Amino acid sequence: MELSTREILRYQRHMRLTDFGKEGQLALKRARVLLVGAGGLGCPVGLYLAAAGVGSITVADGDQVELSNLQRQIGHRTAEVGLNKAQSLVSRMHAINDDIHYLALALHLGRGDVAVLEGIDLVIDGSDNFKTRYAMTDACHQLEIPYLYGAIQQFEGQVSLFDSRHGPCYRCLFPHPPPKDLIPSCEQAGVLGVLPGVIGVMMANEAIKYLTGVGQVLLGRVLIYDALEPAMRMIQLARDPECPLCSGLSVPVDEVVEFSDLEIDARAAHQLQQRGARFMDVRDEVEVSICAIEPYVHVPLVQLDVAALEVLDPTETWVVYCYDGIRSYRAVKFMRELGFERAVSLAGGIKAWTEQIDPNLAKY
Repeated sequence: MELSTREILRYQRHMRLTDFGKEGQLALKRARVLLVGAGGLGCPVGLYLAAAGVGSITVADGDQVELSNLQRQIGHRTAEVGLNKAQSLVSRMHAINDDIHYLALALHLGRGDVAVLEGIDLVIDGSDNFKTRYAMTDACHQLEIPYLYGAIQQFEGQVSLFDSRHGPCYRCLFPHPPPKDLIPSCEQAGVLGVLPGVIGVMMANEAIKYLTGVGQVLLGRVLIYDALEPAMRMIQLARDPECPLCSGLSVPVDEVVEFSDLEIDARAAHQLQQRGARFMDVRDEVEVSICAIEPYVHVPLVQLDVAALEVLDPTETWVVYCYDGIRSYRAVKFMRELGFERAVSLAGGIKAWTEQIDPNLAKY
């Protein structure tokens, strides 16, 4: 494999770098990367790897571009609201560099998608949910593929590279997913718009270093960035002797990151609605003013207490929803404790309802 005259011109600034040169650029051209997630982190990673000349990039994301994404997801434009994120981002990447082989997968990768990873040199995880994250890290361990991880929340982000052949894996850091009601989303906790850009660029840098062999990668180290200070700190990470994946203790890893029977999907909730189930909206006033599933009882999560529930019938079937299913999950746990045995949380929230049941509802 060689570089064309056009490629030499395009990447000349790379090739002038000490220890990078033509061989480094050829290494990028030969590389095959899977980018999981085309959101806040995936956008800067994808754009910079396309510009850098990574030869083959697959982007996987099952979500659609929403207006609220554009505050931080710079790979999408206003005109692309409603389009699949993977396809939208690949379109922008192709506009930057059309010498690369791209593949857009309009789906959420899970445990049944191991075949997608075959032949991949590096998996870059820019997803924003633990189900995908654990599925990918387990698959990477199984196939001996390095796993580049990034995460953001509010004003802080972190980056690390995991390769269980040569160091710790993601489960050495976080052995098991946290309870769902303790997982705040970007919609719930908020995120500084520029933070995904900072962390995403760091992830792209780690990817380029790993693929070219230039510099020291974050293997066995977690870089944490605080945007408010601003400050960076490094945490050393060793293999966990009790890690379910790489401990060598033959601990079975059959854990599927699903949640309990407190949840139902949008289609099942729709069937319950047709049978007379009551709907409860636990979002705040601003969110409710944008859209709602009619008819509903509005009890914001911050006001959900014993007194608020005393006026409701615990023998009825209650479908509780929020934006993404996290606040409603917490609400249902509380309701079950108070005797609302038929209360369930709408998995994926009103976002899933809009995608699967009523596309005419406003998105945010």
